[in-house]
Formats: sequence, structure tokens, C-alpha cells
Amino acid sequence: MSSDLITIKRALISLSDKSNITLIVDIIIKYNIEVLSTGGTAKLLRKHNINVKDVSDYTNFPEMLNGRVKTLHPKIHGGLLGRYNLTSHKNEMKQHNIEPINLVIVNLYPFSETVKNNLSFDECIENIDIGGPSMIRSSAKNHENVCVITSPNDYNELLKILDKNNGATKFKDRKLFAAKAYAKTAYYDSLISQWFNEQVNIKWPETITIAGTLANKLRYGENPHQESAVYKNPNHNLNGIVNSELLQGKPLSYNNINDSDAAFELIKEFKSPTIAIIKHANPCGIASNELILAAWEDALRTDPQSAFGGIVACNREVTKELAEKMHEIFLEVILAPGFTKEALKIFASKRNLRVLKTSKVDNQTIVEHKIMKDLSDGFLIQDRDTEVLNINNLNTVTIKKPNEAEIKDLIFAFKVAKHVKSNAIIYAKNNATVGIGAGQMSRIDSSQIASIKSEKASKLAGLKSNMAEGSVLASDAFFPFADGLIAAAEAGVTSIIQPGGSINDNEVIEAANKLGLSMVFTGIRHFRH
Repeated sequence: MSSDLITIKRALISLSDKSNITLIVDIIIKYNIEVLSTGGTAKLLRKHNINVKDVSDYTNFPEMLNGRVKTLHPKIHGGLLGRYNLTSHKNEMKQHNIEPINLVIVNLYPFSETVKNNLSFDECIENIDIGGPSMIRSSAKNHENVCVITSPNDYNELLKILDKNNGATKFKDRKLFAAKAYAKTAYYDSLISQWFNEQVNIKWPETITIAGTLANKLRYGENPHQESAVYKNPNHNLNGIVNSELLQGKPLSYNNINDSDAAFELIKEFKSPTIAIIKHANPCGIASNELILAAWEDALRTDPQSAFGGIVACNREVTKELAEKMHEIFLEVILAPGFTKEALKIFASKRNLRVLKTSKVDNQTIVEHKIMKDLSDGFLIQDRDTEVLNINNLNTVTIKKPNEAEIKDLIFAFKVAKHVKSNAIIYAKNNATVGIGAGQMSRIDSSQIASIKSEKASKLAGLKSNMAEGSVLASDAFFPFADGLIAAAEAGVTSIIQPGGSINDNEVIEAANKLGLSMVFTGIRHFRH
């Protein structure tokens, strides 16, 4: 291994992102570093009175092929890969007049920005950097002798290291920067790979990489003994929880982010003014109403006990009046596309309440990206469930037909069922949930729990009858037996929506006819595990 301390005498600098350039200038001047550079970077450094040697002058070989070949030369990569502690390397470098390069500062062509700007295929190809990743990888491999910097955010840290070591870098610092460098090139290649697969319609490649950038380190994961962080996925262009603006409160925890994302995904389903209350990634109350205050009251009434400490999502601006209602109970997070100044003043008295401003979205802006689930020895990937139910999907299979009001409620309830952990049962009436059964091992249990929840909420609201009377029921998957329908009928349900597809469909339809229920099949299943 080389000496721990390597004094910086010669640097190779090539920048697409020229931010923080003055820090680089300060480092070069302060430590009298010789600079090799190309193109726009060399021109900019000269404007700052830095004496720059063009790479083509150093290699005695011109840039060629429209700039595709600049730094791909033995005098460059020999200077990056040469190990000074090996006599054979020193002799070969001397023989070919190759000088050591101790510092490389490179960032890459803006490939992802080119793609996001919807430029042509050829323009995207031209923005695939070749020389940059090659120099970064060579430098990182030879980190025992070379310090490689790939981000403008690290320039200040480099200056601190040089100041501390009189113009030299330590092995541990170079090793750390090398790790960052390989992460950078891997990320960059991942973006290119994913884009190229899309261009040639390869949906499931033989090898796959997932790209992300660190958004925040979190205090802990689901539990205090688990470490965690949240990353941004550059291919998810739709704004969501990670890109939302925290207007008030402590940073979001792992569970806050998970639950808030569930709330955001649910609220996207609805165009009309809607409130959704989420607890442990499951809805415990959702309602749509032209009067947003009425939507809040209806959503909360579904299960006021579970709403305590919950996450609230609203797809309209939160007004003073709505904030006053929300302020009456303990909530962890409130997210909405906007908040009035008066609403924020009301929330300010609860310092621990997180207030998130999100993008304004509805079901017309659903993006078809994939979702992942980690396994002990691999991971699953699938398309996001973006299937949207409309009236044309409904197939009435019973003698009795649902009326217009029931059809509206059936569609509303089925949208909600899509976001409830399976087995999922939703009771709904007047565009509001009145009972939710989630995550049970049998569908009959979920149906009974939804009924119990409805009875409990009715008593808490001081109602004389059960809210489930006259409601509709949505099931995320088919009823394997008639017992779930019987439990629903006993609770007061009048109409049912389910995918159908069970071998016992005829038995279930016959039971619905005997009970005087209307039932529609959708042919769409919404398992959510």
C-alpha cells in the first residue's frame, strides 16, 4: 500500500455541473496544484485566472469524434491507475512520460435531465457520458494514490481535508470518496439501463438495478432498534410524500412516511372534495362531499377511536374552519395541496403535528411505475395497481338491480377497497365509509368486523340505528362462500360489489337473491398485502 498521505500536485478536472466552482479555484490556488482539463471547464477555470493545461496538449493527441474521445488515453488513465509504490509501474510510467494524477474532480453529463426534458433518442445517447465514468472508476480503483470527487457537495469537505493535512489526503478519506464514486457511476448506469430497456420494450430484463438518491436519514425504522432512511427514485416523476413540503412539525418518521404515502395514494383516486383518515397504512374513514367540512365529519364518524393519532389526507385546501375541526383530535400528520394562513396558525399550537403540503393530484395523474417487496433471498417487482373502476365494468348478476344511488356508493366503496389490506370489506353510504374490515385471515371475519365497527361508531355518534342500514358493501376479492353476504345482510347492506370468479359464484348469487340483495361483479381484483 502507498503512503497514507498523498500530496496533491496534479488534478484532472472535468465538470458538467459547474456549481461551487469558486471552491475548486480556492483549492487550486492555495495548494498550487497543476490542472489538466478540457472544453468548457478549462475555459471557466481560465476566467478565474487558473493556468490550465489542455488534456489534448498533455496527451499530444487531439479531441476527436465530436468530443467523444478526449480523456480516453494511456497518459490519462496511466496517470490515474499507476501505483507509485510499485517499481514496475514507476518505470513504465517514466518510460512513456506519464505523470501521476493525484486528484480527479469529475461529474457526469446530465443524462437524466436530458430524458426528463423529452429530448430525442439521439440527444439522449449523446448525453451518455463515457470518459467521465471511466476516469471516476480508474481513480476510485486506485484510491490508494488518487482522490476522486464526484459531487460539488464534497468540495468543501475536500478543502477541510487538505487544510488539515497541509495539502495532502489520507487513505481513509480517499477510500470514502472512492465508495461514493462507485455509487455515483452505478446510479448513473442504472438510469441509462432503465431508460434503454424502456426504449426497446424490455419490461423484465435478466438483470435489474434500482436507482435512488438519499432524501433523509430517519431517526429509526418501524421500531427503535431498526435503522432506516428514505430515498428519492428519479423515475418517479409524480410528486408525493418524499417531495412534499413540511410546513410544520418534526421530520417524518419511517411509519409517518409509510402511512402518509398510503393516504396520498388513496386520496389520488378521487376528484371530488375528499377526506381520508389512515391508521397503520389502512383507511379508517373516507368520505367525499362537495362541502369539505361535511366530508371531514363523515370520514371521522366511521371510526373516531382509530382516527386518534392517525394521518389525514385532504385533496382540497385546508381552511380555517376545517383546521378548527381537525384541531379537536390528536393527529400525527395532515397532508393537503394547500393550507390557508389561518389554518396554519391554528395548527401551530400543536408543535408535534406534521403539516405537509403535497402536489394537487387526482386519478388522472396516476403514474405507471413499479413497486417492490423485499424477500429473504431476492425481491418481488410488480406493476402498481392503477386499474380504475367505472360504470362500464359493472355486471349485475342478481335479480334485483342496484339503483343509481347504490351504484355511486358501490363505485366509491370499491375504490376504497383497493387501498385496504386484504381481506378487505367496506361498508359505504352516501359517498362515505360506515364500516371497514381489514387484514383478516378470512373474509367473513372482515365482514363481521366492519359491521361491529359500524355499530360502535353509530353508538358513539348517538344514532338510534346502525349506520350500516341501507349501505353497500365492497369486497376486494370474491366471496368464496355465502357466509360473508349473510353477515352483510344482517348488518343492513342492500347491495354488494365484488370481483366474482369463485367456483361458488352461483351459490353466492343464489344467496344474494334469497336475501333480496343486488350484487354486481367487476372482474377486477384488488388484493393488497
